[in-house]
Amino acid sequence: MTDWAAVLKTGLALGIGPEALWRLSLREWRLLTGGEAGLKRNGLEALMARWPDGGEHEV
Repeated sequence: MTDWAAVLKTGLALGIGPEALWRLSLREWRLLTGGEAGLKRNGLEALMARWPDGGEHEV
């Protein structure tokens, strides 16, 4: 679960206003906060296992 109050406090400490904060991509946020910018192979595989493509019948 995400601690949104901590996210907002961090953004404000970095000089990012609330409107600009919510427009950031996850990649941008991670780069600004020193996190990794992308998924590792095992993270992608976990997402693919949890939400597999539905093939031709996907809406």
